[in-house]
Amino acid sequence: MGFTELSHAFIAAKYYVYLKEIFGDRGEAAFLHATRYYGEQRGRRMAQRAIRDGKPLTYETYCQYGEWVNTEEVKAQGFGNQSETTSLSPDFQIHIHVCPWHTQFKNMGLPEAGLLYCKDLDASISRGFNPEIRYEVSQTLHDHDYCIQTIRNAGLTPESNMAKNPAGLRSFEYHCAHSYWAYREVCEAIFGEEGTRIAERVLDDFAAEYGKKMADTLAGYARTNFNIAD
Repeated sequence: MGFTELSHAFIAAKYYVYLKEIFGDRGEAAFLHATRYYGEQRGRRMAQRAIRDGKPLTYETYCQYGEWVNTEEVKAQGFGNQSETTSLSPDFQIHIHVCPWHTQFKNMGLPEAGLLYCKDLDASISRGFNPEIRYEVSQTLHDHDYCIQTIRNAGLTPESNMAKNPAGLRSFEYHCAHSYWAYREVCEAIFGEEGTRIAERVLDDFAAEYGKKMADTLAGYARTNFNIAD
């Protein structure tokens, strides 16, 4: 299997393991900070593309400029996102019943890492896109039967177009590399050489799980500026 949602979650989970193991509460705080940093970078890229195309930074546009769709590999395994819309207006709300990120954190025995990651990631992406959008995650699959995500006063109607713009999609190779380097950047900024050692351990674990070729691919993104849209 190549880069997918599962390998993406694996990277964050491994950073959590080492940060928590070595630095305790400080490590957990660093993990949450890195998750927010990563998410906000994604949101800013989305906003840059939307502004370039003359689109308003509404929630409808946010949906259109999302950078990923479920991979065929994950859908074939039955782990693709499965959700239902429970409210359209004035607040848009969805319940998510199946999610590959939840699946991976659960399979790794790390529900606490998944809870910390998922309660903030989507809100962070939204904040990077437009901090005026109120994106709330009130519960997740890690400790409930389903996730609840609510966007306050989303401005949607039955005619709203929330389909992804294919031009904005990025491969999970790119997303995995972004995740690895965003967490590494924060780890090194906070913990210096110890942060570097954590990042190298994560890369070693990734190589052991997915192969040296895929790990080398992640390493090859070292000079990529993930703050800007291409």
